Amino acid sequence: MPLVIYTVLRLALFAGALGLLYVAGLRSWLLVGVAAVAAFALSYVLLSGPRDAAATWLADRRERRRARQGGSVADADAAHEDAVIDRATE
Repeated sequence: MPLVIYTVLRLALFAGALGLLYVAGLRSWLLVGVAAVAAFALSYVLLSGPRDAAATWLADRRERRRARQGGSVADADAAHEDAVIDRATE
C-alpha cells in the first residue's frame, strides 16, 4: 500500500503544480513540462518519507517472493545456462 500512497501524493503534487501554473498564466505544452519538472523537484524534497516506505515495501515483497521460490532468479538463470552449456558441449 505505501507504493499507492506515494503515487497518489506525486500525482497530487503534479496536479497542484499544473493548477498553480495555469492560474499564473502559463499555457500550451510548456505548462505540462514545467509542471512535471516542478512536481519532480517537490516530490524529491517533500516526499522522502513515503518514498522510503514504498522502497522498503518493494524490497520486503521481493524478499518474500524470493523465499517462496526457494532461491533467487539469478540462481535459476545460472542453473539454466549451465545446463544449456553442458548439453552443447556433449
